[in-house]
Amino acid sequence: MPDYPSFTLSTIGIIHSCYKEKFGIPRQPGLVTESTARLELIPPYNRLDTLEGLSNFSHIWVQFIFHACLTEKWKAKVRPPRLGGKEKLGVFSTRATHRPNPIGLSVIKIGRIYQEDKKVFIDLYGADLLDGTPVLDIKPYLPYADSIPNSKGGFAPTPTQTKNVLFSAEAKSQCEHYENLHNREITTLIKQIIEQDPRPSYLSEQIDREHGITLWDVNIKWCARNDHLEILRIEYK
Repeated sequence: MPDYPSFTLSTIGIIHSCYKEKFGIPRQPGLVTESTARLELIPPYNRLDTLEGLSNFSHIWVQFIFHACLTEKWKAKVRPPRLGGKEKLGVFSTRATHRPNPIGLSVIKIGRIYQEDKKVFIDLYGADLLDGTPVLDIKPYLPYADSIPNSKGGFAPTPTQTKNVLFSAEAKSQCEHYENLHNREITTLIKQIIEQDPRPSYLSEQIDREHGITLWDVNIKWCARNDHLEILRIEYK
């Protein structure tokens, strides 16, 4: 066998995100526009001059490590959730997290670029990244080159259809209290996450089973009903 090269890469930054666990993270970036995150650059890359000119762009490509999947082995064929877990495709034909090299790629809207207590941050919007995600590199998104008209989307040519989400009276009151207490929008964030129906395919037909999703310091309890998904209550962790 030829001696193919291998490489060692350095982490340039860490993601601070509202998503504290894998369950509930949208399967693509930009689907949950209310989600917020920050990219913190770490030494020796935590210098504002490394980001000079980036504020002229609206989006960046973020290359990162699926760090919560490092202990799980990759498989040549996987079951994409988009196909209901019923069909297998080659891993390189999907965006599965379990890959030979656990590298992810997301295009994300950026906001403020700033320094705070000698730390350098970029605000991110619509990110699909777990809290603590190691970042390998960022590059500006170029609309003329990165957006390809008439391209084919394979088994996922269009977004999935979202589901109707309703809040119980208790959950609605708790969301209002949380927003007043923390000055942080959570009602729309919860709705956008749950309407994607993050349940694994083998649970997609079950109703009235309670699920939980952790956002920041709260656990969102919800379940599927016959014709909608219902937010039951919010529990502080």
